[in-house]
Amino acid sequence: MTTAFISNFPRRNVLAMGLALFLSGVGAQTVPSTVKLIVGYVAGGPVDAAARVFAPVLSRELGQTVVVENRAGAGGALAGQSVVKSPPNGSEIFFAASPTMTITPHVLKAMTFDPLKDMTPLAPILSYANVLVINLNQPFKTLPELLAFAKANPGQLAYGSAGMGASNHLSGELFARRAGVSMTHVPYKGNAPAMTDVMGGQIQMMFDIIGGAKTYIDGGKVRALAVTSKERNPALPQLPSMAELGVRDYDVGGWFGLYGPLGISPDLQQRLATATAKALQDVDLRKRWVDQGYVIWSGKGADLAERMRREHALWAEVTKGMSFE
Repeated sequence: MTTAFISNFPRRNVLAMGLALFLSGVGAQTVPSTVKLIVGYVAGGPVDAAARVFAPVLSRELGQTVVVENRAGAGGALAGQSVVKSPPNGSEIFFAASPTMTITPHVLKAMTFDPLKDMTPLAPILSYANVLVINLNQPFKTLPELLAFAKANPGQLAYGSAGMGASNHLSGELFARRAGVSMTHVPYKGNAPAMTDVMGGQIQMMFDIIGGAKTYIDGGKVRALAVTSKERNPALPQLPSMAELGVRDYDVGGWFGLYGPLGISPDLQQRLATATAKALQDVDLRKRWVDQGYVIWSGKGADLAERMRREHALWAEVTKGMSFE
């Protein structure tokens, strides 16, 4: 715009134009053409698999390319830290598994961010439960029989987990406390080797995510005794819950949710939340996840934040005084 043109323009119009240009830059966020869905675990695992099912559906609803990027390490904390440091423009979104947000802060000394303070909860995605499975050749076949055996033989029951401080380690610890029994924890480097030893009889039992254990249950490789959620799971409707079988105050599960860095504008938060809600209505997506034992969890960022706070406090209590070295 030339000086001559401006001089012929009414002064109030020039001022209005300048103010409009100024305001257009205030608080504006450049939305990238590609959104990175950051996963804190290796490719091929349950978190990664869920993210890769979700990404193309979210991409369709956003009208943007959504790609999954794995940044494994430190129980998902490395991925979380990456998102915390990312620009608040939607370029990086954390596809978070609940252990990273509620358990890892209590077991990892080098945790570099506070999930309660350093991230913006955007939307919940799904919930999941664990299932207690045992070796086929045990003298007990039901949960009441297992508990009777454990009480008669303190410390002789060995349960496996994906490692010290893993969600299924603490599921077993809380189970022992609530049921009033003593068991021996055997940590492994992942769920797969622990399940192998359950099948082989090196250990008697483990808690595993339903999606991971269902193949072994359906194939008759292990015996399932109960699910850890308050309600029965649609993927294993024949299995009772721990609460049904008398283990009180035991409702243990996990979830996946979307988080962004601090500073994301309310408009962008709403856009991401709305796209997520629409994605979760996709028929094929829902069937695929429900068949794997997941429960679709539609809700608001505030719902995600509240559950995170509640479970963060629970695992703080459970891990108090425990050593994870």
